[in-house]
Amino acid sequence: MQSLLLSYYGDDLTGSTDVMEALELGGVPTVLFMRQPDEAMLSQFGHCRAIGLAGTSRSETPQWMDMHLNRAFAWLKTLNAEICHYKVCSTFDSSPAIGSIGRAIEIGRSVFSQDSVPLVVGAPQLKRYTAFGHLFAAYRDKYFRIDRHPVMSRHPTTPMDESDLLIHLSRQTDLTSGLVDLATLQSASRSEAFDRLLADGTNIVLLDVASLESQALAGKEIWRVRRPGAFVVGSSGIEYALLAEWAADRTVRAEPSFSPPGAAYRIAVVSGSCSPTTERQIRHALTDGFDGVEVDPVELISEDSSDAIARAAASGRASLKAGRSVVLYTALGPTADRGAEIDRQEGARHKLGRGLGELLRELTIEQKLQRVVIAGGDTSSHALGQMGVDALTVRMPLPASPGSPLCVAHSRVKAIDGLEIALKGGQVGTDRYFCAIRDGLGG
Repeated sequence: MQSLLLSYYGDDLTGSTDVMEALELGGVPTVLFMRQPDEAMLSQFGHCRAIGLAGTSRSETPQWMDMHLNRAFAWLKTLNAEICHYKVCSTFDSSPAIGSIGRAIEIGRSVFSQDSVPLVVGAPQLKRYTAFGHLFAAYRDKYFRIDRHPVMSRHPTTPMDESDLLIHLSRQTDLTSGLVDLATLQSASRSEAFDRLLADGTNIVLLDVASLESQALAGKEIWRVRRPGAFVVGSSGIEYALLAEWAADRTVRAEPSFSPPGAAYRIAVVSGSCSPTTERQIRHALTDGFDGVEVDPVELISEDSSDAIARAAASGRASLKAGRSVVLYTALGPTADRGAEIDRQEGARHKLGRGLGELLRELTIEQKLQRVVIAGGDTSSHALGQMGVDALTVRMPLPASPGSPLCVAHSRVKAIDGLEIALKGGQVGTDRYFCAIRDGLGG
């Protein structure tokens, strides 16, 4: 195996594929494993210079993290990559009880024996920006501070009510924190300021990123101070920042090349997203050749879940047999969110994702589908686990929808191996996303 530039753990599946896409676009061959691989599986990807491990920690408790992240980080450490990245969502939504980024940093510091952890969240490629410690994000071509964002400020599980990321983290951890702000980062004293925070033992050091220029400077600083196996935290802004430095110092020289996948005869989509973005995508698909099947999420987590899956599969099967694509969804926008009912049952959201995965697996195998989509960041992680997928590689990035590439599944299940699959976070993609995936256009 080649020496690794980077290893990473993604706190959900769509976030994990976001990193993989960024690296592949930058000329770094990457594989994403669904679980820790055995030596035989790992050896199949000896050409890769980055290895990822897809996780679910974004939707898990600190107690779950204590049990699972320690083991995951310990394995990633054995890969001896130059940098190990704990990947979080670029909207940074988290809480002390669910998806605690603070707790993940505590665990990472312990496993990697590291006092100070660099943090980068801004990613202009995804229209995410940090300025003087505050996070801003786009929505429908307008820009909002994250605590005023029309969607993320009202997230059903982890609403963002604080835009100052270090204050937000202070609710999740007692670790000390510091900031290399935009003015400092763009000054001649940036390295001195960064070094001073590290020398003082500041536990979390956030570097602002509000442009491609400041992103490149952040990458230069992180790469400069690294030691073998350095642990860092952040969005895929980490990869974009490092790629700028790797291109500048010729660490990476390969030019990426992707052949168009062409149109698929028919595809199946399963969606557990309540996002208004996904709602618009579903509504658009229903006007452009897709049939819609509404799946009751409460039934899907009940004792009669097998009956709910069977009914949905029958409806999906009828559409696919007729040569039409189909989208099977548990919600059509925020007004259809039944989270309050679902959350009465412990672990219900995970079960919901697994149910959608079981449904998609059945349709994929029976109808010999060659391309499918899973929508919803939390949904994707648990749904793909039911599909029998061992690893993913990038088939083609989607320039109109960064962060949601079309992937190829690698599996011991013959009917799943080679399946083209797109995994879409709730906020990702144009209105034509599902149609574009079907038509092979990338939208």
